[in-house]
Amino acid sequence: MNTIQRNALLNTTGGSSGTQGSGSWFEAMAEAWGKALDAKADQISDKSAQIGAAQADKPADITQLTAMSLEMGFLSNSSHTALASVGSALETMARKQ
Repeated sequence: MNTIQRNALLNTTGGSSGTQGSGSWFEAMAEAWGKALDAKADQISDKSAQIGAAQADKPADITQLTAMSLEMGFLSNSSHTALASVGSALETMARKQ
């Protein structure tokens, strides 16, 4: 299972404060979500290719592919929710300053 690790955020920004990197921690979070989604999409593509190459669509393989696709949907929805929530919070903070 792919997880977004705290280190992925720190490595993208160049440090814990984000001052050494070229982007903000918000951009780092978005990039980390993107990498997790890309990795899941690659797994789905690989599994699909395996099923196609074997020309065998066993129920177990189809079920596994379906589960992977549903996980991709969950990750996609979660990334959207996280980014929208943080973006909204940042917008609110910016208005109060």
